[in-house]
Amino acid sequence: MSQYQPQKLDLAALESKPIAEDITVVIPTLGRPILEESLYWIVSGSAWPGGLVVVDQGRNPQVASWLDELQSTGIKTHYFPSDQRGRASGVNRGLELAQTRFVAVTDDDCFVDEEWLENMVNHLRQNPKAIVTGRVEAGTDDVIVVVTSQTPSVQRRPYLTFDHMSGGNMGTSLDVLNKIGLLDEDPRVRTAEDGEFAYRALRAGVPIIYAPDVALRHFGWRDEDQRSDQYRDYAISHGGFYGKYLRKGDWFIALRAAAHHLRASRRWIKGTLQGDLEARQYAQAYLAGLVPGIVAGMREDNRQ
Repeated sequence: MSQYQPQKLDLAALESKPIAEDITVVIPTLGRPILEESLYWIVSGSAWPGGLVVVDQGRNPQVASWLDELQSTGIKTHYFPSDQRGRASGVNRGLELAQTRFVAVTDDDCFVDEEWLENMVNHLRQNPKAIVTGRVEAGTDDVIVVVTSQTPSVQRRPYLTFDHMSGGNMGTSLDVLNKIGLLDEDPRVRTAEDGEFAYRALRAGVPIIYAPDVALRHFGWRDEDQRSDQYRDYAISHGGFYGKYLRKGDWFIALRAAAHHLRASRRWIKGTLQGDLEARQYAQAYLAGLVPGIVAGMREDNRQ
């Protein structure tokens, strides 16, 4: 992938690209300025999507302005302001607006490779009944959850460790979404919505294809305190995901939860011995938050 340098949308320098009419790109955002750079990399790619939907939970007027600019170039854009909170609801509102056969989801802090969309849609056309995911490289040193394997693979059943789908780099068909449903908007799985979605898909017989040529970079923007809060949210939400399935009698999840706790213990020991404060902080959040999350998830869902 090319070396990242901060970029802003420049329509004067923008060259028209072939349009993949059968795919819509969905981006949930809180309206952060980093979204402009995410949009830059999408429109700088080797192909443009048939639709581009941005769901803005931050109500930033600049977001609508950026999309209006892109609309003038011939890219079909849709700006959807939302008062809801949570990434799952942001993604879902975008998916509901898609009118193409395929959809791809990324995040506002992810910057796609030049051939990301072209490769994504080619894999989806060849595998319309699957979910496609790909490489996620660290754009900054504080991003510790990455997927860098160069080996393609297909997962057809849930694994004991974790399922190989990156929510900020995934695509599928509307037919698959109609079969398995959208992301879970339950606040108890708020930052584990991708893991729950992948697990539900595999249980329904939908394979997850890992294609390393579908690549992007994930950029960190949180400071140390914000990352600590995020790790804690990850842990509690993963526990919430596990608890919801345990309540349904899924004892495979009990084994996965135990394995997850063991991995966190090992990561904490390794981080401590190697002086890796980021890894230790991440592991410590899981050691403290996983069980309380499981307890919360096992309670009945009383939402109206």
